[in-house]
Amino acid sequence: MTQPTTPTLIVVAGPTAVGKTAAAIELAKHFNTDVVSADSRQFFREMSIGTAKPNAEELAAVKHHFINSHSIAEPFSVGDFEKQGLALLNELFKTHQYVILAGGSGLYIKAICEGFDDLPTADPSIRERLNLELEEKGITGLQQKLKQVDPDYYKQVDLANPQRIIRALEVFESSGKPFSSYRQATVNKRPFHIVKLTLNLPREVLYNRINERVDIMVQQGLLAEVRALLPYRHLNALNTVGYTELFDYFDGKTSLDKAIEMIKQNTRRFAKRQLTWFRKDSSFQWFQANETDVISQMINKAASVSANNITD
Repeated sequence: MTQPTTPTLIVVAGPTAVGKTAAAIELAKHFNTDVVSADSRQFFREMSIGTAKPNAEELAAVKHHFINSHSIAEPFSVGDFEKQGLALLNELFKTHQYVILAGGSGLYIKAICEGFDDLPTADPSIRERLNLELEEKGITGLQQKLKQVDPDYYKQVDLANPQRIIRALEVFESSGKPFSSYRQATVNKRPFHIVKLTLNLPREVLYNRINERVDIMVQQGLLAEVRALLPYRHLNALNTVGYTELFDYFDGKTSLDKAIEMIKQNTRRFAKRQLTWFRKDSSFQWFQANETDVISQMINKAASVSANNITD
């Protein structure tokens, strides 16, 4: 009799607003399993509208993990996610042959699927100096520094997130090696098979969906959510698209219309960087999210991995 030898992790990736949540839920229903979020902002309980979390109906449809699991006040790094995520998968695979890992944060997906080299410990004075430069001169100079010393990471990182940029620069200044070189480590062998599925849409369609989603977020109360978070704006979790632009509005630096337009523009740029990240990984299988049978295609691809890993 044949039976699967090893459980399978099904990754559902893609740019923001492409439809990952709906696809992940459909796959989880088919395989009778749970969804683990790999979205670096949906972990945080205080950030809901601006992070486009699954709604109550979607959360009730299948069990989700790493949604509302942490507070913005808790330090939570990609290394923490790797450790906690692998421990969770170890438990889930005791009762499930498949688990869905869904999200658009390539770094967090890589953490679960491959892991990282150990990053060097930076001198605290380097971070203090870079933070002072950010405060006094703004983010543009730091962005240009990163472009010069690590063009690969520059093309992929969320350029609106100063802490990500500062982290990459302090690694470079501490080691003399670009941050991206530490993310090209020998893949750590995981005790599960992995199939990576990526959703995409024609650019015009995707960008229209992003613009519409931002308008819906505003209608749902994004301004009130961001206003309530003003006392915590210094926290790393809030250095992200959808929040920093509205902080500028509340500071009187820009109009509301301009802030909303900047959210749309920065989200479109972020989606472009997400696609660049996933395209660099040849193990991803690509699917068009607007095809009527896309879920069936994804299910068949995921099932074939398990079928190819059975033993008599």
